[in-house]
Amino acid sequence: MSLYAFVRDFRFRDAPSHTRELLQTCLLDILGVAAGARDNTTSQALKQYALSHYPAGKLASRLLFDGRPVHPLGAAWAGGFSVDSLDAHEGHFTSKGHAGATVVPALLAIVDACREQGRSISGEELLSALCIGYETALRAGAALMATAPEYHASGAFSGVGVVCGGARLLGLDEQRFRHALGIAEYFGPRCPMMRLVDHPSMLRDAHGAGAYAGLNALLLAQAGVTGAPAETVDDEAVAAHWRDIGQRWEIDAQYFKPWPVCRWAQPALTAMTRLMAEYPQIRGENIERIQVQTFHESMRLQGHTPANADEAQYALAFPLAALVVRGQVGPLEVTGEAIHAPDILAVSQRIDIVESEELSERFPNEILSRVVVQLKDGQALTSPITAAKGDPETAMTRAEFLAKFNLLAGISLAPEQRLGIEQAIAALPGSASCETLFALLFEQAGSPW
Repeated sequence: MSLYAFVRDFRFRDAPSHTRELLQTCLLDILGVAAGARDNTTSQALKQYALSHYPAGKLASRLLFDGRPVHPLGAAWAGGFSVDSLDAHEGHFTSKGHAGATVVPALLAIVDACREQGRSISGEELLSALCIGYETALRAGAALMATAPEYHASGAFSGVGVVCGGARLLGLDEQRFRHALGIAEYFGPRCPMMRLVDHPSMLRDAHGAGAYAGLNALLLAQAGVTGAPAETVDDEAVAAHWRDIGQRWEIDAQYFKPWPVCRWAQPALTAMTRLMAEYPQIRGENIERIQVQTFHESMRLQGHTPANADEAQYALAFPLAALVVRGQVGPLEVTGEAIHAPDILAVSQRIDIVESEELSERFPNEILSRVVVQLKDGQALTSPITAAKGDPETAMTRAEFLAKFNLLAGISLAPEQRLGIEQAIAALPGSASCETLFALLFEQAGSPW
């Protein structure tokens, strides 16, 4: 099947049942992250940026969990940055990146702009576009990582998914679709990801830039602008990444994060969670020392005394200390006042992060850590070598996804709104429009919720 035929003809109901369920879980998960990030510093700054520099005009989309109208390009910028600002969204091994934090806010902006112009899009059509966007973004990412010499941020490839999902929603013909792909790739942000790991900032994984690049490419192609062929799609060297589209699903290979911190910190948090369940005496006041044995890339995180939320989430020591002290790691543990909390910092200073040659050799095929806890009473408690919770092999249950959604979204959304979003997503396949869900996602600030 050609890529354009897949984009034009795919229907959500044609995907395997597991893939359909996973896609709806992805949507719930991303919206939980967006709700948890709604009021943080990055989200507030980008919403104001969009309102100031991308005012609504002929096209308008509302800001997610805010309701104020801006141009869709502004909504894409703000939405991608906001989801990216709370590091809890799903990811993908082969691309070494993420799709949903770009694809979901960008495609929601397109659907909302269509709605503002009087065009109703069904739940099935929204899910079809999202499925197309995820699948093509992940394949573009795998193709890029297989051919590029440097590790690029997700925004470098995820805009391709926006073009594919957006082309379906907008009904682009094949010629304009091909130009949009080329424009999105040519203008795609080839960001050096390890620079952000070493120097965390609000730029993160470039999801805002990817969302903007993809949506901008669609608008440019509609206006008649031409683009060079997209190498991550059309080059013979990457043909194997596209040959079986519609038959095999990269979506199925995604992992999910129980906690809003870097993927490379998740194995240590998983190991500590299991130790704490077995040994309730592991509490902040009882800790003498903690050693994390991990792979080289994870060891680079460190992060004992973060200066801001970005450093706290691209860290290992601080979120591990927060887990020990507070018993959980949600938005409130890695943003705001908690970053300077004396009880968390006291434990963080007692954490040593060391490289294990064995675990480095097993990376990136396996992402593993071991934790050793030394208590003040002399006990030494050691975890087994542990993989992160949320991989396809260590999948989260439905109950765990809902608990995560409510932990993240609960800091900004009332229980009735959270339940409404959950039910509206579940009902999307049979919904004649997205109106019920969008009413919950785009309420103006100060709404009855």
